[in-house]
Amino acid sequence: MKKSIIKICIIAVSLFSINSCVDLDLPSDGRLTLKDIFNSYHRTRNYYGSCRSYFPQVGFMYQNQRTPLASFSDEAHDASDGVSGAVFDWYNNRTSSNNNPVAGAYSWGHYFQGIRKCNSFLANINDPEMATATIDEDEKNGWIGEVHVLRAFYYLQLIKRYGGVPIISTPYEVTHDFSNDRRATFEECVDFIIADCDAALAIPESGKSDIGFRWNISDNERGTITRAFAYAVKSQAALYATSPLWYISGSKYTWEKATEITKEALDQCLAHGFELFNVTPGGDVAQNAYAYYFIFRSDPSRSVDKETIFESTSARTNVWKWAGTPITGGAEKAGAGPSQELVDAYGMQATGEMPILGYNDANHLNPIINAASGYDPNNPYEGRDPRFYASIYYNNSPRSLSSGNVEKDIFPLGFTSTINNISVSENNGEITLRSTGSDPWIHTTTLGRPLGTAEKKVISFQYKSNIRVTNAEFFFCVAGGPQGGVSSGENIVIEQASEWTRFEYDLSSAISRFGFGMNANGGAEPQNHFLRFDITGGAGYEITIKDFQIEAFTPPPAPIPVETFVGGNCGISDDITQTRFTRTGYYLRKFNDYRSNVNVDNDGLMKIFRLAELYLNFAEAASNAGGPDVAVPGKATGVGALSAREAVNIVRARAEMPPLPAGLSNEEFQVRYRNERQVELAFEEHRFFDVRRWKILNETDKFVTGMRITKDGDNYIYNRIKLQERGTNTDKYLMFPISQSEVSKIESLTGDDWQNPGW
Repeated sequence: MKKSIIKICIIAVSLFSINSCVDLDLPSDGRLTLKDIFNSYHRTRNYYGSCRSYFPQVGFMYQNQRTPLASFSDEAHDASDGVSGAVFDWYNNRTSSNNNPVAGAYSWGHYFQGIRKCNSFLANINDPEMATATIDEDEKNGWIGEVHVLRAFYYLQLIKRYGGVPIISTPYEVTHDFSNDRRATFEECVDFIIADCDAALAIPESGKSDIGFRWNISDNERGTITRAFAYAVKSQAALYATSPLWYISGSKYTWEKATEITKEALDQCLAHGFELFNVTPGGDVAQNAYAYYFIFRSDPSRSVDKETIFESTSARTNVWKWAGTPITGGAEKAGAGPSQELVDAYGMQATGEMPILGYNDANHLNPIINAASGYDPNNPYEGRDPRFYASIYYNNSPRSLSSGNVEKDIFPLGFTSTINNISVSENNGEITLRSTGSDPWIHTTTLGRPLGTAEKKVISFQYKSNIRVTNAEFFFCVAGGPQGGVSSGENIVIEQASEWTRFEYDLSSAISRFGFGMNANGGAEPQNHFLRFDITGGAGYEITIKDFQIEAFTPPPAPIPVETFVGGNCGISDDITQTRFTRTGYYLRKFNDYRSNVNVDNDGLMKIFRLAELYLNFAEAASNAGGPDVAVPGKATGVGALSAREAVNIVRARAEMPPLPAGLSNEEFQVRYRNERQVELAFEEHRFFDVRRWKILNETDKFVTGMRITKDGDNYIYNRIKLQERGTNTDKYLMFPISQSEVSKIESLTGDDWQNPGW
């Protein structure tokens, strides 16, 4: 479009605002010219912000279909398979150039609108006749860098889906001759993408903390495009260009070229403080660092999360609602049930081996079990890769890690001078008791108040002990001393301990029988009850004690297991009208905070780019270029050489998995690498594109299988089941169809049919 009037209504302009109000100094008819926009700092900033507005908000509301992209791949089978909509159409091959179920809102037209916006910004921001607003040069250059990378990212999304597309780098003039337009090759598009990123990276960092095209941003700048983002785009674009689907003989994007680009991207991020997320969570928060990472919202300042390069800015995955278990409050559908093929991909933690090496039959019902792996088909979920437990709800897995914090009522107890055959000494609150003869015991102070109605009453203390004691005992006392026979029972064990060790003993049963601390007993009120502690049977015992107390509490209810067996609370269903139960025998756990429900949404957000992907991108390129164990020199200051196998092992180490062994052939390594990518990046919108660029769609996506479990007494019987054939694994599905209306318009203007093969 020329430097002429753009008819933008006032309300549309107001929506461009990201962080500020819009300057409403508009012409009287409410229309803006480009000159009106670029002569105002606020309107220029808002126009830059509008270039970001085409960024996809990826989550489990995928493209407004409430379905993740995983449901359209071999990662999952969606429980909406019998309901009219995108999943039904895809599984029943009801796709065409007029109806592409997976295109949704983020399709050809969406990204080209974003590209057009970026083109207009870049064409005008440095035009002295148009851009007359006073703007700090570093801030303006930061916007320019971001918009270059945004345009590159939008092109990357297009070519992943459609292959080569027309390259449009400037706003179209009103007199533009569309008959000269053509589809560029995939290589040409990648050239353009990388050039855009390099143009941004060539902009010097300003040294200012709040403006410019930077490595480091603050937490309140969420959504800002950084230099790390530019390198991530380059890495993915180069890897795709080199992949079997897109590589053409003679292309500059060889595996060697991709290795160079992906290593630089990885090394630059490492040199600027990125590292894999490895924060150990509390046991009631998540199972491991990998699980925690996907429910932890990134902090753009990278004070805690140093792995995330860019995270979806607003759309939580909402797994609890759209891919939830039926026992989750507010869950509306089971959604994307992980496939048995994905479950089979998770290795064994002890050996590091893959449990399933393939299938003996075309229907994937007879797996080839790796005898060296330690996999037990009668106990198939035992000993697996920790990422399995972080990502998938399987039969009898706990729905929650905790039912909440336990509030304890504490009754501190001291010791009195009433003793028998014991010497007592104290040092800074630590009481040392030494037995000097037979039947040594000591009285505690009184409770001071009734124990109350809590279900559990546990005596606890920290101690060090010189020997192991097997015959300690607690007597319940009132007024003058112990009541006859009213005790905890004999033979309480106190282990030997040279370091501070916690001792606890549940008094609940004895207390309920004798009413200790609960009601009047022998004339004394509950608050006047106390204990006699018989520490052992003879002389020579020494125990040092601190924090001697009774803890009164009611434990939370036991976590409800996810029962996926037939008839279980989350049992498998083959009723196509029932969308709240899994078709595969599994439910998705990744991204899901078990505390999420209809009242609170704590689920994680989708990671668009993260460091683990860069490690894996490099590993794929480097292994194909020179083999798994060839060290590639560092490409940034302070970063050393790295081999493909070492890169994969770094990712596996974070997952607490053994390293891949040295000496693998490249063919063997590719099998393990693809398996690693499948499990590490599961449900992150990579698998859908990976099987296409590797040209193995015909092997992976014809159908998926599940596990039908029946319960026989206390035993479970496992039977693999084949789900419906989809018919969406032929070569034409390697690329999206271009909308037929677009194809018709282009053909009328250029005379060429731009439609992708098979559509």
